[in-house]
Amino acid sequence: MTALSSDPKAALRTELRVRRTALKHDHPDAPVQAALAFERAGLGLFGVAAIYHPLGSEFDPFPLAAVLVRQGCRIALPAVVARDAALVFRLGSEEGPLPPDALGVPAPGPGASAVRPDLVICPLLGFDRRGRRLGQGGGFYDRTLAELRAAGPVVAIGLAYAGQELPEVPTGPFDQRLDGVLTEAGWRPAETDAT
Repeated sequence: MTALSSDPKAALRTELRVRRTALKHDHPDAPVQAALAFERAGLGLFGVAAIYHPLGSEFDPFPLAAVLVRQGCRIALPAVVARDAALVFRLGSEEGPLPPDALGVPAPGPGASAVRPDLVICPLLGFDRRGRRLGQGGGFYDRTLAELRAAGPVVAIGLAYAGQELPEVPTGPFDQRLDGVLTEAGWRPAETDAT
């Protein structure tokens, strides 16, 4: 038996990738519905929001980004500079395709302005009501949120299909919680452990 097969998160990730693909197919209007839910939630105004470049069946953050821009927010995208480092957020550019970062994901290049977001929109495979998030397994968002939170306040919101909710997400000592999750069904603030 390999180390990966004994990891409960690895098996769960495989299952959730299949689930997310089906949800994307079944709910093509979900990103627009989630953006409308964000407007209704009245979460306040943000100066810089970090979204992400969606890959595969990841929830599309661009309708939400359009809402944020209308509210006066600047939009940044993450760039991976090293496998064991926090993400770097850079302002997006309208000029041509984005170059690949260290993992091959389209991202603003080193010449783009680096910024510190006060809102981070996180992709995910699964979430629970307490704000625990299961990501792809690279730890990029956990490292990044820990670094951002150590320097000051930041709001972290998961963006997902409602059907990605789990009764409980397995967590480790370095996992960072979300402040809430936005889905096509609405805004769900994270419950505290005391709730």
